[in-house]
Amino acid sequence: MILIIDFGSQFNQLIARRVREHQVYCQIIPPAMLTEAYIQDTRPEGIILSGGPSSIYGENSPKVDPAVFNSGLPVLGICYGLQFMVHALGGNVRRSEKREYGFAELMIADHGDLFAGIDQQTQCWMSHGDSITDLPEGFAVTASTANTRVAAVSCPERRLYGLQFHPEVEHTLKGRDILSNFLFTICGCRQSWTMKSFAEQAIEDIKKTVGDKKVILGLSGGVDSSVAALLIHKAIGRHLTCIYVDNGLMRKNESAVLKESLTRHLDMNIRFVDASDDFLGPLDGVTDPEKKRKIIGNVFIDVFDREAAKIEDAEFLGQGTLYPDIIESQSVFGGPSDVIKSHHNVGGLPENMKLKLIEPLKFLFKDEVRQLGLEIGLPEDLVWRQPFPGPGLGIRIIGPITRERLDVLREADAILLEEVKKSGYYKKLWQSFAVLLPIKSVGVMGDQRTYENTVVIRAVTSKDAMTADWAKLPYEVLGRISNRIINEVNGVNRVTYDITSKPPGTIEWE
Repeated sequence: MILIIDFGSQFNQLIARRVREHQVYCQIIPPAMLTEAYIQDTRPEGIILSGGPSSIYGENSPKVDPAVFNSGLPVLGICYGLQFMVHALGGNVRRSEKREYGFAELMIADHGDLFAGIDQQTQCWMSHGDSITDLPEGFAVTASTANTRVAAVSCPERRLYGLQFHPEVEHTLKGRDILSNFLFTICGCRQSWTMKSFAEQAIEDIKKTVGDKKVILGLSGGVDSSVAALLIHKAIGRHLTCIYVDNGLMRKNESAVLKESLTRHLDMNIRFVDASDDFLGPLDGVTDPEKKRKIIGNVFIDVFDREAAKIEDAEFLGQGTLYPDIIESQSVFGGPSDVIKSHHNVGGLPENMKLKLIEPLKFLFKDEVRQLGLEIGLPEDLVWRQPFPGPGLGIRIIGPITRERLDVLREADAILLEEVKKSGYYKKLWQSFAVLLPIKSVGVMGDQRTYENTVVIRAVTSKDAMTADWAKLPYEVLGRISNRIINEVNGVNRVTYDITSKPPGTIEWE
């Protein structure tokens, strides 16, 4: 167990991913949660202080109790985390004359502990404006760059270490090795966290939490809700009732396909509810993406309240909320990181909801959920289904949502998915989908002027949805998709390809 303290870094989730890739469990918590009582309760093997955009001299800069540095636990400070450690222990940090951002050549002076087995020179990635000028007593410089004398420090006697660069990003070539040295050589962690052990513990926890009560779960047919459903089902059996809500925002033929697939593969109580009118009515004329998400979330709960009234002793609402949902929506229990966007599983829940939440996947990333699905026996066609957002096509139609615009997008999206599967790229991509823009453009079709809709193709590669790159699909594949959409979908005369990575963009357009 490793605790990662959220000092506001955009890379917090990457630190967590890198730790878990070493089969070591970790959690991201805000600074205020790092108390002596919390440490005694969780009994971590080590602590990582993340980077962040603040200066330690800022009025509202994040802090932890400096007593953590005397706890005897290994502590690794990254970027701002290192600067806070140095400042708290009596060293000095000042604003640099030259800000260092991007690639840098790291020159290692001490190959013990963190840098064991790493070449004397290696590439790292910097992102800082402040620099350390004086170290606390007992600390030594272990690495430098051309612009930063103090690029890494250590105080082995107190088990305190720091890096001015980011070991978690791909650009730091030996970053995984550095983190491995911290986890295993310094902290003494074992590679004991697997999906099998997680499944066993999660099933036991669900049994204790639910007891003889009943759970209802919104089953979309996506991997998240399907894995959550099967995990809860293994814990409480027929005490779980799954409800599939057709919100009118699904893809072409999706409801029919999912109904056949889910009833064939999963031996659970499943109710199918057509609630399209409930959703589309309140969404009429709404263009703001956050309002769309809130409306969809609120209507979702209303439908579930209505269905829950039909199920005696239902006290819990199961959801397939994942760790990235929590991180992006509320920065993990109110930490200093910026909110990126609300998620239907997190930000759309009203305070007066009658059911208590049970979210067995809320500390997992997407690739871990897929591993878990295979571990507990979910069919592969469901495990490898590309993510589909809870708000559905509602956040892939930019601008107002109408039944006509939904039909246009459904047809375009169906063609896109069909061609991606034919090309063999479906499993290679994290997501591939179409977006309908609220603008029209001039075209020529059959020697006549047209003024029709624009469809955007979006296809990305990713490991966990926290970062993503636009997919380099072959031109011939893109050409077939564009040609078919324009020829076969009434009302579309232009197709474009989105080549934005995340960051700075997000995967979904809203």
